[in-house]
Parts: sequence; structure tokens; C-alpha cells
Amino acid sequence: MFFVFFALVFLNVPIAVALGLSSLIGLHLARFSFSMFPSIIYTAIGKFALLAIPFFILAGIIMEYAGISRRLIRFASVCVGHMKGGLISVVVIVACFFAAISGSGPATVAALGSVLIPAMAKAGYNKAMSTALISASGAIGIIIPPSIAFVVYASIADVSVGALFSGGVIPGVIVGFAYILAAMFMSRNDESVQRTPRASVREKWLAFKDAFWGLMTPVIILGGIYGGIFTPTEAAGVAVVYGLIVGIFIYREIKIRELWRLLVDAAISSGVVMFIVAGASVFAWLLTTTHIASNISNAILGFGINKTFMLLLINVIFLIAGCFLDANSAFYILIPIMMPIVRTFNIDPVHFGVFVTVNMAIGLVTPPVGINLYVGCDIAQISVGDVCKKIIPFVVAGVAALLLITFIPELTLFLPRVLGAGAGRAVGP
Repeated sequence: MFFVFFALVFLNVPIAVALGLSSLIGLHLARFSFSMFPSIIYTAIGKFALLAIPFFILAGIIMEYAGISRRLIRFASVCVGHMKGGLISVVVIVACFFAAISGSGPATVAALGSVLIPAMAKAGYNKAMSTALISASGAIGIIIPPSIAFVVYASIADVSVGALFSGGVIPGVIVGFAYILAAMFMSRNDESVQRTPRASVREKWLAFKDAFWGLMTPVIILGGIYGGIFTPTEAAGVAVVYGLIVGIFIYREIKIRELWRLLVDAAISSGVVMFIVAGASVFAWLLTTTHIASNISNAILGFGINKTFMLLLINVIFLIAGCFLDANSAFYILIPIMMPIVRTFNIDPVHFGVFVTVNMAIGLVTPPVGINLYVGCDIAQISVGDVCKKIIPFVVAGVAALLLITFIPELTLFLPRVLGAGAGRAVGP
């Protein structure tokens, strides 16, 4: 199964197809009937928690069409743009805010890159460095809640989605801060970089008023979840309705005639994710049913590795996986293998879910897959090779942040405990 899957991936076959074909071969070799294939898929994707995925994707697209990303950029620019490296901070801050709307790394890069890459080039920043920064910052989209990767992990590991959402806030901020430091280090001697003029109090107030409805989006989503008003899945539906109200009636940038195109874009993006989930779910079912996952787990535990080395090993495995797989595929393949190890070493499942997601966020900017890199390069009209040279400091900064998050669990678990969101126990969505 693994051989066929990776062979197909290296042949550039789509991930969903590679997972599906290798799973069919696995069913045949394990002497299961092919008729089980659709029933396993239906059972796996027919979960209430996974309904959040298409809704959050739709909400992110609505926010983009509504012009919220442009308003967030303007507000961040007038607040910190005049400082040394201010535009660098603007990129990361806005990426964190937009991440709290879209839940997707590539969507964050696509929404912000078309505005911020030209703005950074105009301010004198190196274009390749700017593209690398925006690609890396966009990856925070799967760490800051709401995160599609968290929803998928929660459905596999039977962990609270709300706990994962709250657990991702501080790690997401830490990763963002690490990227700011890396970008400032890279541009420290660049004399062509210009600062933007300091904005007046009135300009800041006007920018805040204009961005207010966008800034309220994560407040409504996360506040509703932690206030017990609605579940994460219901929050995704609320985000869609809120985005439509803001886009159509407040900002008036979404026209009724554009709704069809907007829905088609969301359906295509959702379809891609759900096809991956469908194929991966059969793969994961086979790993569990045939005891492959437990055998691999027992083999790893048989080496007598201590907890510190095990955490490092898990990070290495997921960092390598991130070079070739998206988070959803990696989770379905690796989580069934890793969960027995997590229980043996008494690693909190929320903490585990967050730091492996940080691994996959770094994977979004590491070749050969590195989808954020390709999205950023396509927007900037620059070669992937040029950007790869500039992405190395961001990968180093991301790994440094990852180690902090891995070995200081309280950075992840503090907010879930304060909010009573279910940290430390496996619960439903």
C-alpha cells in the first residue's frame, strides 16, 4: 500500500487518486470485498464535525470577495507600517487575522499575496523574500483557529474541536513572531527598504471603522464556540451567514449575480479536500483493521526510546511527511500509527494535534509539494527556485518555534484549560 501510494505521488498523480488506488489494492491484498470501499468512505465522511470544512471554506471565500482582506491590510498598515520592518509585521498580523477567517493556508496566500507582494516590492523589499514571507505566513492559516486541519485531526483522534481551536492560538502567534524575526534579519542591511509615513489618529480611526466588521469575524466565531452558543460546525455556518450580510449589505462588494461564481469556487475547493478525506479514510481503516498501525507502533515502542527522543522523532516524521503530503492526507495515514505511542507516553492529544499541525504548516512551504510556495510564486510571477533560497530562514524559524511548542505543552494547553474547552481528554466535537 505504502509503496503504491508513494510511487503514484512521485508520478504526480493527484493525492486523492493515489490514496484511493492504493487503498483498493490494500482491500484486495487483505481479501476484503471491493463493495466495502463506498461504505467505509460514507462512514468516514458522514460525520457532523467534517461538515465544518465546506462551511469554513465558503466563509473564507465570501470574506475574500467582500474585500475584508484589503481592509485588514490597510488597518494593520496604518497601525504598524511606519515602524522599522513595519510592512513585515503587517504581512504576519494580517495573515493571522485572515487565518482566523479562512482556516486554509493556500487561501490565505491567495487572498493576501496579490495586494501585499506588490506593496512590499514598492517599499523596496526583495521580491523573492516578500513571496517567501507571505507563503510562510499563509501557512499559519492551519494553526490559528478555525483550522480545517484541526477539524480533520479531531475526527480521527476523537478530540474536541473547540479544545484544538483554543490550543492553536498561542502556537500560531509564536510561529508568526518567529517569521517576523526571520524576515527582519534577512532585510536588516537592505538600504532600499522604505518606511511608510506615520498615520494620523484620524486615519487610524477611519481604517479601524472600515475594518471593524472584518475584525469581528473571529470574535463571533470563537466567542460563540467558547461561550457555548454553538458548536464549531455551527460556527462555520454562522460565519457564512455573517460574511454574506457584511459583503452584500454593509460593504456592498458582493453582488447577487456573483453568488453563483462564489459558490462554485467554494464547491471546487471543498470537493478537493473531501476527495482526499474519502481516499485517506479507507487507507486509515485498512491500517487499523489489518493491525499494520499497531504493529508499526509496537515496533517503534520496542526500541525503548524515552519521551524526549520520541517527541523529536515524531516531529522528524511529520516534517518529512509535510514535504510530500498535505495535512489531511498525512493525518489519516500517520495518526492511527501515532495514537498508541501518544497514549503510552501520556502526551496530551490536544497538545499532540497542535504541534503536528505546526509541522504540517512548515510543510506547506517545503518542496517538493509546498503548495503555499507555488501559490505565492504564481501571484508574484517569480520562479520557485528563487523563492526556495529565501524560504530557508523561515523554515529554520518555524522549526525553532515548533520545538518550543513541542517541549512546553503549557503554550498549547493554557487557553483550553482556562476556557474549559476539553484539553487533556478525548471528547467528541
